[in-house]
Amino acid sequence: MSLKISLELSPQDLEHFRSVMDQAAAVRKKRSEQEILQLVNDVLKQGQVAKAPEFIKQRIETLAKMVAMVKDVAWGLDDSDRGRVLEALAYFADPQDIIPDSVPVLGFLDDAIMIELIARELKPELDAYHEFCVYRAAEAARRGEKVVTMDKVEWLDQRRKELQSRMRRRRRGRRGGGGGSDSSGSWFSSF
Repeated sequence: MSLKISLELSPQDLEHFRSVMDQAAAVRKKRSEQEILQLVNDVLKQGQVAKAPEFIKQRIETLAKMVAMVKDVAWGLDDSDRGRVLEALAYFADPQDIIPDSVPVLGFLDDAIMIELIARELKPELDAYHEFCVYRAAEAARRGEKVVTMDKVEWLDQRRKELQSRMRRRRRGRRGGGGGSDSSGSWFSSF
């Protein structure tokens, strides 16, 4: 038997998460990309072995996709888009976040909520990256090549450019021209 739990975040709740993300942006400026990715990988390892509910594990998988997006050489995010994703990941580089990850079962609840909010903000990026990975895998299979050998090939580069261009248009369309965070630097402006 499963149990469905719905959370409704009030404007004050969202403001709290915006504030936390603004603090994470400050952390992003103090830590290197390598540091952030390593710390997030540690969170991913903990989340995968933790006895967490399935909905938390699903959100942890989304976090792994964000890390893959940054690390994927063939995807090649430009500095602005890369910074946007790294800023989002910086929140997860702190194991002593709202609910410390070491708290059994509940330690990743705040992370799951934050991942869900960030995934909504990064939807154009996540969708485009997913489509890129599917395309790359299908083309590699069709050509009899291995995906790992495809960093910068012309046919893949063209598809990447198309998808990233569409990603940026969709992001602007969602916000009326805004980027990763709105002009005030605040996240979750679409809520």
